[in-house]
Amino acid sequence: MTTTRCAYTTVLLPEPCRAAIVEHCRRKLALELHRGEAAERKAYGLLAGTVDGGIAEVAHVEPLRKNARGHGHFKRLMDAAMNAHAVASETPLHRRGWVADPRELFDALRAFQARGWQLIGTYHMHRVAWKHDPLRDTPTRLDHHLAAGSGLFVCIVSMVDPTHPRLRVFYEADPGQELSLRS
Repeated sequence: MTTTRCAYTTVLLPEPCRAAIVEHCRRKLALELHRGEAAERKAYGLLAGTVDGGIAEVAHVEPLRKNARGHGHFKRLMDAAMNAHAVASETPLHRRGWVADPRELFDALRAFQARGWQLIGTYHMHRVAWKHDPLRDTPTRLDHHLAAGSGLFVCIVSMVDPTHPRLRVFYEADPGQELSLRS
């Protein structure tokens, strides 16, 4: 799979934004849900901000509440991607993955634009250790397949040990394009 090269080398993630990401992941692990939020131990979200020169700066964290993964054509597309690119785990393939609800995504993008931000990245958590990847702080083949061509960075939040979350960022979820993460 060919991936484009990233125009920036650093992601600036201010501490309040980092804290918001980690809090979202911890809440979802504990199933402490907000109204309308999917009752799943999965956390996915959008990262809005600006890109200037070699730095992408996150200004806003938008946790996603609705998972469209199990609905209609989204289910068929995600099932096919899972079968082609996912590795076995304790969570069955049909229960893995996230597809942003189109209305929720549209509303978020409109709000970002109104504030002068653009969608610059996404985040999601990995919570189950694998023998070949005990920290789960790197993108999977599936992550890369889904992000390739997006022009976005992907922040992987390892919650294998929720008391010590690990965040790493990769352009288009390509393990060969890790970006510097600063606060």
